[in-house]
Amino acid sequence: MRQGEIWVHNQKAGMLTENDEGYIFQYDKTYLSLENATPVSLTFPLQETSFISENLFPFFDGLIPEGWLLDIAQKNWKLNPRDRMGLLLTTCRDCIGNISVMEDE
Repeated sequence: MRQGEIWVHNQKAGMLTENDEGYIFQYDKTYLSLENATPVSLTFPLQETSFISENLFPFFDGLIPEGWLLDIAQKNWKLNPRDRMGLLLTTCRDCIGNISVMEDE
């Protein structure tokens, strides 16, 4: 099982978990209680119940670099291009935009 903290505007918004059944995204209760809480994306409206998928959610998959930048990441960190969660956790600490993914140690 691997997990990544999902941050929005430098605030921890939730946790993305990969397990044997697939992927789970769960908003942090503290984040949901904030007056200025914004959804991670339109596909993840603010709610207490978990989002579950057999595959990595398209929004998170879309954060992973592509093309020559992905090639560089794979070579430098010796990453498997099919390990989408590993790529997300390694390359998305400082994404363009307001989302960051930090590996939960």
